[in-house]
Amino acid sequence: MKDAEEKTREIWKSIAKRINKLRRDKGITLEELSKKTGFAKSYLSQIENMKREPPISTLTKIAYVLNVDVMFLLTGEIPRENEEHLSIVKPAERRIVVRPNGSPEYTYESLTYKKVNRLMDAFLLTAGFEFPKEPLIHEGEELTFMLEGKQEFVYDGKSYIVEEGDCYLFDSSKPHYSKSIGDRPAKFLVVFTTKK
Repeated sequence: MKDAEEKTREIWKSIAKRINKLRRDKGITLEELSKKTGFAKSYLSQIENMKREPPISTLTKIAYVLNVDVMFLLTGEIPRENEEHLSIVKPAERRIVVRPNGSPEYTYESLTYKKVNRLMDAFLLTAGFEFPKEPLIHEGEELTFMLEGKQEFVYDGKSYIVEEGDCYLFDSSKPHYSKSIGDRPAKFLVVFTTKK
């Protein structure tokens, strides 16, 4: 368990350092980053100082303003120089995205990482059987299409049961979270975009 906690701290430390370095290299103050992202200056400072662990959607918005790919913030990898207009990600090429503050039962597989300067992010998500410790709240909209299983989705304090074939779209600035219910993990496609 200690190794997992240390690894989590190292991941967040790397993300925080990349954000801070990029911001400084581009001559952007925290105040300017706050205005451009819509996030409070204090929140951004807490992210850079490893006092807050933002969701992927928040990192996507920060990456957009800093003019980098969100995968760079998450992994440090620099995307290909030659942007393609078409991006195909084969099942074996999907990238597992580690969400240090997320439940280890949840698996995020990036489906869009190859496209540079994309307007949306898509993930194949497998949900655990317990709710996360804290609800997600982030700017933008989110579309979810249930591929397998069943889940309880809680949105802005109200609970919904969604199952295979169901699709829902919502304003992700309201608290939301979910868990698998039944005898197998729920798998779903999640596509989100931040409001520009």
